[in-house]
Amino acid sequence: MDDLDFSHLAATSPAPVATPTASPASTQFPGEILPTDPQLAARFFATAGDEASLEAGSSIFVEGEKPGSGLFSRKARMYLLREGQVALTLKGKPLHLVLPGEVFGELAIISDAPRSATATTLKASRIASLDEKRVLQALPQTPEFALQLVTSLTSQMRRGVERLLAGRRAIQPRAGGTGLDPEQITRLRHTLGDPSPTLMRKGDRVVNQGASGGFMFVLLDGIATISVNGSAVEQVGPGESFGEAALLGATTRAASAVAETDGAWLPVNREAFLRIVREHPAIGLALLRSMCERVRHLNAQLG
Repeated sequence: MDDLDFSHLAATSPAPVATPTASPASTQFPGEILPTDPQLAARFFATAGDEASLEAGSSIFVEGEKPGSGLFSRKARMYLLREGQVALTLKGKPLHLVLPGEVFGELAIISDAPRSATATTLKASRIASLDEKRVLQALPQTPEFALQLVTSLTSQMRRGVERLLAGRRAIQPRAGGTGLDPEQITRLRHTLGDPSPTLMRKGDRVVNQGASGGFMFVLLDGIATISVNGSAVEQVGPGESFGEAALLGATTRAASAVAETDGAWLPVNREAFLRIVREHPAIGLALLRSMCERVRHLNAQLG
């Protein structure tokens, strides 16, 4: 690992996201993603987490591994770094330097897909972990941790889009993914008080990039195209969500959404999201799944 330089990542990772300029070529996003809360993560993992101490150079998981592979696990796990440093790499190239208090490996546990990166300790480290069963048990006690996962996934998506646009590379839109199933949608609507959905017509501009927003959207029917700085980055369909950054207190929308077909959607604000996670943690994880799929789609293009 001596050939990998993570010093620049450690220096720049806490920086807030800047407001975009008027230039259409700008790769900056509006709004600010809230920083992660190490104390919240520590409380979450303390409820049912396993711990291990590792020497420098230890492998935690390897890109391409199927769920259930990796350190002290028969099932997919997410990790919390308590002490030390962990390097996340892809094909030998540095992606991110994990520092104490940060969570990593969450993509595999939420999406049940192969690992999208390799995690290796750079120095002696102490690491906690949780499998999916324990995550579902812990979420009702600490539902705010789901917002921390939204923070992590939103930041990863923004970094991916910024890198693609900065390199003037065309983004291949993701065409749909895994959303809530009909039974989960019914439970979601009941938890929200069975509100009447908002109808959208083909061509409607559901969200404008740069506008203020305080809730995310869950599509009940139809298809919407999500664009950043005029470039389409994905299409979402029934049961999928978008605009999750608004749950974190972001002041402006980072993307636009236009209805490709007639359909309907429900708004979910921060309070409602926490209530959903508390009462139906499996639905909370399902709402995060499409975010994981978006991150993987962007990583595949960057790779």
